[in-house]
Amino acid sequence: MSAHDQLLVVIDPVARRNDGESVRIAKDVLCGGSRAKICLPESPEEFARALARRGSRRPVIVGDDRALLRAIALLHRDRPPGDGTLSLVPVGPGVGLAHSLGVPPGPVAAARAVLDGVVRRLDLLVDESDGIVVGDVAIPAPGGRGGAGTALRGAWRALFRGRRGPRRAAPAPVPGPGHRLRVEADGALLCDLHQEVAGVTLRTAHGRAVVTVHHPAPGRPVTVKASTVTVSGPDFRYRADTTVTGPVRTRTWVLRAGAWGLTLP
Repeated sequence: MSAHDQLLVVIDPVARRNDGESVRIAKDVLCGGSRAKICLPESPEEFARALARRGSRRPVIVGDDRALLRAIALLHRDRPPGDGTLSLVPVGPGVGLAHSLGVPPGPVAAARAVLDGVVRRLDLLVDESDGIVVGDVAIPAPGGRGGAGTALRGAWRALFRGRRGPRRAAPAPVPGPGHRLRVEADGALLCDLHQEVAGVTLRTAHGRAVVTVHHPAPGRPVTVKASTVTVSGPDFRYRADTTVTGPVRTRTWVLRAGAWGLTLP
């Protein structure tokens, strides 16, 4: 049996509590098609220890987006050992990020993708405190109606509800209160503190970071691709994937192309 067939299946405790039946199904499929070691951590510390002791086994996370992000962060900080590759069986209500990355829905389809899929190298955004972003960053305007369209309104709701906003293309903003932020992309100035912005979004796309500055007045947002993006100004909060951070006065994100691997169909 090859090392590819030797799995470390780490089942997040939230998944076990929320949907034990899906966990059982995923475990049965994985154990039926591989030599799997099952780990049932009860705390973030046990979760981290399980991944640190994985040896040559491929880590498989059974859990939601938060469990996925926790695992990616741990593998990222564990370098140089390993290549940051993992697999995922999404379980729970908060799995929008997992599906957006290409992981199939349903425990059977996702578990079969773990067994039969291939590793795809994906990008990360890493900030100066070693925080990671897999999907996107949203810096909405301070007012809940800051006007950068559906994506930013969803991000603003996430500041209060802890939910991930929908990943849709944002229509042109409408007038409303905004930020005064300085945004630089690879050293080029996109806006400065004398200009009001309705919000800023940042995401990974094919080895580049795509940064979009939304203006309060009607019109097209400014979008550029870069490797390094710095946002600074008065205190601001932002959502990175599922986590709200801040207030901060400056944050720099650096694109790490192909920094981690995910097994996909």
